[in-house]
Amino acid sequence: MIIGIDIGCTTTKAVAVQNGKVVKTIKTKAFDAITSATGALGKLTMESGINISDIEKIIVTGAGSINIKNEIFGIETHKIDEITAIGTGGMFLSGKDNVIICNIGTGTSIIEATREKITHLGGTGVGGGTIVGLSKDLIHSTTFENILDMAGKGDLSKVDLLIEDISESDISFLNKKSTAANFGKMLDTAGKEDVAMGIVNMVYQVIGMISVFAARSKNTDQILVTGNGSKNLLGRAVLENISKMYNIHFEFPADAEYATALGAALRG
Repeated sequence: MIIGIDIGCTTTKAVAVQNGKVVKTIKTKAFDAITSATGALGKLTMESGINISDIEKIIVTGAGSINIKNEIFGIETHKIDEITAIGTGGMFLSGKDNVIICNIGTGTSIIEATREKITHLGGTGVGGGTIVGLSKDLIHSTTFENILDMAGKGDLSKVDLLIEDISESDISFLNKKSTAANFGKMLDTAGKEDVAMGIVNMVYQVIGMISVFAARSKNTDQILVTGNGSKNLLGRAVLENISKMYNIHFEFPADAEYATALGAALRG
């Protein structure tokens, strides 16, 4: 059995793989990389009944993996770069040998993965970290679940300047409810819920657009979405709206949040 551990900026995920099949997935949080990795491994073994002796090796990746040395709990441990792990995990989840992946974490990476080569096409610093950072100052909340709960009750028309605010008809393929300028209106009556919705909408519109450009540059209309941000239902709705305008299909596979850890284990 091989364990893949993705030590991220905020969350650590671990996946147990045996004979090319996923046995168990878990995630945890801690203040430092070593605590995160050992905690994730401990939680994985305790919740699944896996014996330490059954683990052949551990493959670590992610921002915190640099702090992991040669072994964890006496188990042989290796490192793999995050881009390769995302690409490998994305291909496994999609079942395809050629895929464009949008991995949404603290920031966002766009990756082209094929059996021959995994390429980092680019990305943006906009991601989950942006949502939390802006929310801390603008709506005085840093709990992601609370931010999303408020956003779900928000009215985007109180925050964003919409096409209907500047035109009596649609503009090109943009309908009147499309955003003309993020936070371009900001009514005095806008509440925390409206601002929260504006933040989530802006972040996922940026992510959606760079994904569209990446897909078109590679002559495809398919984007696989992975990472923690793939679970955000409000964000998904923004991406799905973009998919209708630009004829780009966003796919959200099961276990998408574990793609990086999964890719690490499969590479092992």
